[in-house]
Amino acid sequence: MTRASEPSRRTILAAAVAAAAATAGAGPAAAAAEPDGGPTKASPSLVDNRAWTSYAQWRTGSARGVRAVAGPRPGVVISTPAGRTDYTDPHTGRTASWEYATWTSPVHVLSVPSTEAIASWNAHTPAGTWLQAELKGTYSDGTDTPWYVMGRWAAGDQDIRRTSVDDQTDGKSDIWTDTFAISDAASGLRLAAYQLRLTLYRTPGTPLTPTVWRIGAMGSAIPDRFTVPASKPGLAKELVVPRYSQEIHKGQYPEYDNGGEAWCSPTSSQMIIEYWGRKPTPEQLSWVDPSYTDPQVCHAARSTYDYQYQGCGNWPFNAAYAATFEDLQGVVTRLSSLKDLETLIAAGIPAITSQSFLKEELTGAGYGTSGHLMTVIGFTADGDVIANDPASPSDEAVRRVYKRAEWETIWLRTKRYNASGSVVSGTGGVCYLYFPARPTAHQRLALAAVGVH
Repeated sequence: MTRASEPSRRTILAAAVAAAAATAGAGPAAAAAEPDGGPTKASPSLVDNRAWTSYAQWRTGSARGVRAVAGPRPGVVISTPAGRTDYTDPHTGRTASWEYATWTSPVHVLSVPSTEAIASWNAHTPAGTWLQAELKGTYSDGTDTPWYVMGRWAAGDQDIRRTSVDDQTDGKSDIWTDTFAISDAASGLRLAAYQLRLTLYRTPGTPLTPTVWRIGAMGSAIPDRFTVPASKPGLAKELVVPRYSQEIHKGQYPEYDNGGEAWCSPTSSQMIIEYWGRKPTPEQLSWVDPSYTDPQVCHAARSTYDYQYQGCGNWPFNAAYAATFEDLQGVVTRLSSLKDLETLIAAGIPAITSQSFLKEELTGAGYGTSGHLMTVIGFTADGDVIANDPASPSDEAVRRVYKRAEWETIWLRTKRYNASGSVVSGTGGVCYLYFPARPTAHQRLALAAVGVH
């Protein structure tokens, strides 16, 4: 259903919590002070979230040619470029010159020494601009990673091709499309701290600039688990979310991975974006074949397509696409149970979740998948999950009800057996959250309860 059908590129390197705890505090970075507030976390032992979003936070770290801007949505922009560089796009072969400027975050010490980290960002990139997001870490043995590229991104595709970068490793860690992963989690080595770096690019001699409103990363150390205990139901509520099927797009736009089962991520993203009242303009949709139903799903696929991965399932690219719509934020994180999703649904915030399963493991699905995105929009009186599942034959058939215990297991586990009996990975509770730039008090509390600020 997504790129998780290629397990080697979505490897979940699960680690024992005890091993992670044993390395806590090791290495010089672990003693560094948090300069602008402590970390937040969705689960005290599993996940650490950190994001830079406020004017005060943008004024921390190290700036070369950028400045912080205040206002209702603070961010960072190019002020006086730090220099000029050439970039040869690996997907077009075109070389162009760009002015650039950089912002580097303070060191963030992870509250949970991590086996994985995923960065995500929210930005505006007008034509003639783009950005690069990087991560540099300090291991629990005190040594440092190189600067890893976590994504080269623009909202459009007229200047560069949006891309992840393959073959990044130092022998201790690797970048798998959009995920930093410790190469051998069993060794006990962990990511103890990290910095993020933004490089903003623009056409030379112009006043153009990207504006970045949010950048952060989620570090985690999820233990190996084939099953998880079912949580007790605590909420009966359903949100009214638009319903879109990915399957009605099968065969559309081969250049963006051919529609159908490959489009679960952008289809899910589009449902939640429209739940919040946002939608592409007629001008933005003018390139889509007018005979196609739900052209906004085609637009979402094009806008999330990763030219290196050759698919639309790059998690941060989907979150960044959501944030191109007025006053929306997008975050990639991990949650600990369906109780977290109940907290969000109670506040009116649906979620996009990643899961994999055999046909017989999810009653009523009618299919099996090595990786699939769907949206959680509520819970029945019995606590079962109400999902808008884009792997449905029509828009009308998208709403599904799945058994709570089955659904919780296929979402939260890190290990599973595939159809041939081999042990393969699960996603360990990954989800995308899209929410307003200025959430209500109830929404802020719900987001804080799951570690997102």
